[in-house]
Amino acid sequence: MSKEEKKRADWWRNALLAVGIFVPAEGPLRAKLTPRFFLVLGSGALAALIGLLGFAKYSTSPDFCRSCHIMEPYYKAWATSKHSRVACVECHYPPGTPDQILWHKFQAMSQVVKYVTRTYSSKPFAEVEDASCLRSGCHSTRLLMGKVTSKEMGIRFDHRPHLEGERRGRQLRCTSCHSQMVVGNHLEVTYTSCFLCHFKGRGSGRDLKPLGGCRACHDVPDKDIKVGNMTYNHKQYVTKQGLDCQNCHMDVVRGEGKAPKDRCFSCHNQPEKIQRYEDTAFVHDNHVARHNIACHNCHEDIQHGFKQGGKLARLLAAPPPGVPTSGPLPSTAELPKGHTPTLAFECAFCHKDKHAGQREMYTGEATHLGLPKMPSPMFQAEVDCVGCHYKNGANGTEAEFRGTNYKASELSCVKCHGKSFRGVWEETRKELREALAKMDTKITAAREAVSKSTGAANGAAKKAVERAERLAQFVKLGHGEHNIYLAAAAIRRAEDELDRVHTGLGVELPDLSDEPIVSGAFCAKMCHQSVGVKVPPETVKAFGKKMPHKQHTEMLGCRKCHELGAHKSVPLKKNVKQAVCAECHPE
Repeated sequence: MSKEEKKRADWWRNALLAVGIFVPAEGPLRAKLTPRFFLVLGSGALAALIGLLGFAKYSTSPDFCRSCHIMEPYYKAWATSKHSRVACVECHYPPGTPDQILWHKFQAMSQVVKYVTRTYSSKPFAEVEDASCLRSGCHSTRLLMGKVTSKEMGIRFDHRPHLEGERRGRQLRCTSCHSQMVVGNHLEVTYTSCFLCHFKGRGSGRDLKPLGGCRACHDVPDKDIKVGNMTYNHKQYVTKQGLDCQNCHMDVVRGEGKAPKDRCFSCHNQPEKIQRYEDTAFVHDNHVARHNIACHNCHEDIQHGFKQGGKLARLLAAPPPGVPTSGPLPSTAELPKGHTPTLAFECAFCHKDKHAGQREMYTGEATHLGLPKMPSPMFQAEVDCVGCHYKNGANGTEAEFRGTNYKASELSCVKCHGKSFRGVWEETRKELREALAKMDTKITAAREAVSKSTGAANGAAKKAVERAERLAQFVKLGHGEHNIYLAAAAIRRAEDELDRVHTGLGVELPDLSDEPIVSGAFCAKMCHQSVGVKVPPETVKAFGKKMPHKQHTEMLGCRKCHELGAHKSVPLKKNVKQAVCAECHPE
């Protein structure tokens, strides 16, 4: 044996001796186990056991889950959620026997192997069993709590009937409503799932019939709300008058909740599974009941919520951006992205600005006519068109081929405001018809005077007549009963325009100043007397004195002293004391 070989053999003998295995330098090659060997073996086994237990413990911590970079967004969502003090495994491992725990440990280790070997999916998915949520120490008493109200949306909800029985033929799970992953949250309520169940297939618009009705989830607000210069209370209309919520809140549901077939491919690629797409009962039972799949994974969202001004969005809607409002129809390529040309869409290119007058009258947006911005109180209160237009105007064959127009009815006033408002609508229309008829006579007389006149004042007078005629047409074609206050302002403005003709040309024209619509007396004549409001009051305090208000009203009308604006907006004119009072009461 060479010197080098002897040196290598000595090194191995010393190494084996260090772990308790003695190998003699001379004689037969016989290894002998010393007590040190058993000590080293026991220590190694103990260290391995401790290491295994330590790794098993560490593998249950959220930090271990976070070690995979694909889990980072889920970790962040969990860390900022209400469950941040609950370890991942508390939910993702359902409570069970030790053999079940070992099986889940094996599954978890297989995920680690997939991560190391780069065979994992970039979209991890995990199921949370109801037993994890309802275990002792977590939400075990949730089913016994009865109805609870969510802080986010104020919705009443009872867990027991949703989990213990089928809803719309579906067995729900905790994760049906509490999504496994919501941006910024973890296992929070996914309200789109609730909306899908309560609104999908339940009609739309005026025909919407939510599952359980609106009041199954929402309490009737008991606080007064201020809209413009009016105060409303929901209980007055919902409880006492028995009105449906849809009379005012129409556009609160948006979307159909479809489940497009394309979404199946995000999880499945087996043809035999895709073929069962039409088997709705099987799909729901397999995904919702058996595998706790959240509804929004398959269905498009249905949005639900009230936004100020949102209900009348269709009434105020403008053409889509980029669609020309005049000229030849655009080709498909010229339409904005997302707008598919359908028959209904193309109709809008011929039928332009339908109900434009009614829209401007109701919303009070007629400043282009020189009128102040004066929305109807009902528009400010977000009363949709169907609040008044609920009478079916056609049926049978006519409805089949011409469609149905829902007409306004005087009963709409009564159903909201009570029996004292019976006849107010007809009286309003009557006063407007009479005022417009007299205004037409005055416009005709002014037009004849202009045609016979000459001189410098003729041009100004002609324009004044044109403005007056346009204002009268606005009230007539926009149906002034949509907003009596703006209609009255338009007629008064027309009266002022024609007074310029009277002054400029020196011709006599009919005086309409005593007409209720012009003088402002229409409020007391049409409405206040019916509902028992004492207007005008016998006396008021003005300029530090007690003034016989009713007497002055009968002599002068309202407009002489007051600016007539929207409902309850009748401020005194500036310098009224010097300009009006001084005519009869000089100091």
